[in-house]
Amino acid sequence: MSKLEITIVGAGIFGLWQAFELARRGHAVTLREAMPEAESGGSSRFAGAMLAPYCEAEAAPEVVKQLGLEGLALWRSAFGHVTQKGSLVVAAARDATELRRFARMTEGHRGVDQAEIGELEPDLAGRFGSALFFPTEAHVSTRHALAALREALRRLGANLVFGEPVADPVWMAAPAGGVVIDCRGIAARDDLETLRGVRGEMAVVRAGDVHLSRPVRLLHPRFPLYIVPWGADTYMIGATVIEREDFGAVTLRSALDLLGTAYAVHPAFGEAEILELSAGVRPAFPDNVPRIVVKGRRLMVNGAYRHGYLMAPALARIAADLLETGVRHPEIVIDG
Repeated sequence: MSKLEITIVGAGIFGLWQAFELARRGHAVTLREAMPEAESGGSSRFAGAMLAPYCEAEAAPEVVKQLGLEGLALWRSAFGHVTQKGSLVVAAARDATELRRFARMTEGHRGVDQAEIGELEPDLAGRFGSALFFPTEAHVSTRHALAALREALRRLGANLVFGEPVADPVWMAAPAGGVVIDCRGIAARDDLETLRGVRGEMAVVRAGDVHLSRPVRLLHPRFPLYIVPWGADTYMIGATVIEREDFGAVTLRSALDLLGTAYAVHPAFGEAEILELSAGVRPAFPDNVPRIVVKGRRLMVNGAYRHGYLMAPALARIAADLLETGVRHPEIVIDG
């Protein structure tokens, strides 16, 4: 196939993977982002970056799991910094019904008892009587992953332009005969009438007295939480899911929930340094499944919800196949 001229707008996880997939296929790629590079990423900066297709299937359609499994494989084949030590799902004894429900709703796990919890995560020894272990799942450090994708794009010869907003209409950003891939997230809601914002809040802490090697999910009927190790004694604690488009700072109530629940996982989090309390707004469609919306010579890749890092590689493959061959994924590609 002849080389395409492709402009990608938005340098979050969707935009970066779209650019990476197309650049490594030999197309001429320009990635444009309104924010300076150090501040780029949008809501992708506030994600746990868990590559957990089986865990996410607990509250998502089958297509999320299937494309998530593909996404996990693509992450592993493309980048060496993916940590594949599985996911551990725990619950307090009073919330054992939540653990049983999670087990019924998911695959790819095995039950582990108190002794094996201690073998997997010695710092949690004796703290939980039972858990679910998903051995094939993985995670990445959010900001490191975004930086690694930007560096890979530069090695592939892509043109990266930061700090220069693209004027409306976005489809005019491409040269004559070129294609625009719009990955602006919630900023594209005026062009996608069913897109909504879902607020998520997170904490980043440094806890030298806590040593976890894999994401730990604590189930709770009101406030489930996950803790993701980012390396160097740093942990991301998240995340709220609030149905509103509020870009304000983290509230006191949310901070208490995040940090108090982390303390319930391990009291040593009580001595952690708070490095960051942040909030972002995730874009989502009504069914919380990402879509590729075709509008003439523009593709709109949007609706990441909680699945951005997990599904971004598969969505990039689907979009590239669509541009090269016209083949459409029936559940992902729609006309706008």
